[in-house]
Amino acid sequence: MPTHLSLRGLTRRGLIRGVTAATAVATLATGLAACGGDSEAAAKTGSAGTVTVGQLSNGAAKETALKVSEVKSINAELPASVRKSGKLVIGIGALPAGTAPLNYVGSDQKTLTGSEPDFGRLVAAVLGLKPEIKNFTWENLFVGIDSGKVDVAFSNVTDTEERKKKYDFASYRKDNLAFEVLKKSTWNFDGDYENLAGLTVSVGSGTNQEKILLEWKAKLAKEGKKLTVKYFPDQNATNLALGSGRIDAFFGPNPGVAYRARQTARTPNPTRGAGTFSGAGASLQGLIAATAKKGSGLAKPLADAINHLIENGQYAKWLAAYNLANEAVPTSRVNPPGLPLDNS
Repeated sequence: MPTHLSLRGLTRRGLIRGVTAATAVATLATGLAACGGDSEAAAKTGSAGTVTVGQLSNGAAKETALKVSEVKSINAELPASVRKSGKLVIGIGALPAGTAPLNYVGSDQKTLTGSEPDFGRLVAAVLGLKPEIKNFTWENLFVGIDSGKVDVAFSNVTDTEERKKKYDFASYRKDNLAFEVLKKSTWNFDGDYENLAGLTVSVGSGTNQEKILLEWKAKLAKEGKKLTVKYFPDQNATNLALGSGRIDAFFGPNPGVAYRARQTARTPNPTRGAGTFSGAGASLQGLIAATAKKGSGLAKPLADAINHLIENGQYAKWLAAYNLANEAVPTSRVNPPGLPLDNS
């Protein structure tokens, strides 16, 4: 039998303390992730070709100015319609509330910031295009790509074989998922889905991690074991549920889990990571990728722009600014192997 989290036996005082701690996290996150639609650039490209990442980050990143020059040979690879428009329309799925340090509304309460939109701005600079950021719910982000309202999504999108039916990818970061629990919990994932038996776990709807978690739930059900999956409207609500004991764990992107562990370290109820898992399943390292409509002709110039940033050092500095250096990849690839259709 797995070791269960000792959350359900909280006293009233403990419950209040849990809610207080979670509220503190939620308050911070609310400041980071207010509602937004289209967004002005938080990282601006100056006349000298400088993109400043980590602006308005409210402590989630170290503000860093990076010199980036247009590479005309890569610009020439772009589809004519995009090149002539002079802009790269970048989709972010951060509504109703984003997740630091990936994508969220900055300290001015209106501007989208985070590692994902900032990286999109860096890529746009290499392509010689003006970044135009549009914010969506996660589901509508893909509708935006399908409809042509968005050229490319930079929004922690996992490369999967299912998604390749409709989209082309240019990889740029490792995709690692993680379980988040209260620090006082003794539970750990240990790479074994069997350890989830009897727990209540939250996950984002429509995400790659939901697919993985629901497959584990189905496996456990065949063994006569129960895994309860719960959904909440945004990360703030999830934080509150974890702090109050309504869920045992949250399953989501590792950068966000690591960020919240740092932010809650000195609160009454700190959280911690309780194990990671590749976003592409047990046998393949998952990859986060720039996502464009299949056949749009954008994947290769995007990958070439990313590789230019890798080769010239801006990529490493961007990752370092957001404390994501451990998710670096050596090169960007067009449509690399992703999460298998059956996740077997």
